[in-house]
Amino acid sequence: MAMSSKINASLFLFFCMVVLVQNSEAISCGQVQSNLISCFNYLRNGGPIPLNCCIGVRSLNAAATTTADRQTVCRCALSIVKAIPGISNANLSALPGKCRVNLPYKISTSINCNKLVPTSDFIVPQI
Repeated sequence: MAMSSKINASLFLFFCMVVLVQNSEAISCGQVQSNLISCFNYLRNGGPIPLNCCIGVRSLNAAATTTADRQTVCRCALSIVKAIPGISNANLSALPGKCRVNLPYKISTSINCNKLVPTSDFIVPQI
């Protein structure tokens, strides 16, 4: 039993270190892709959204705390979505709301990522 507690404690510490390292670095397109890959089928065909998709959407939203991070996530997601044939703009627009991420604007393939700035809990376009 003591060995199991030590393993759990070690795993917890490792997880904390990974989270701290990820939060201290800029977000990469690879991270965006890995967080959104489980959304691709929904974006093409609609239907139920996989739990991992919403976890990825929420994770990206929470991790992108600076203007640069928000714009990077937007640009990377947009380039990924445009590279996948058959993406439905309606499904793309619905994704944040269905994953309970509150954004004050509509996501689309024509969004201008340069106008996104962070607020305390969501992105607001600059006017």
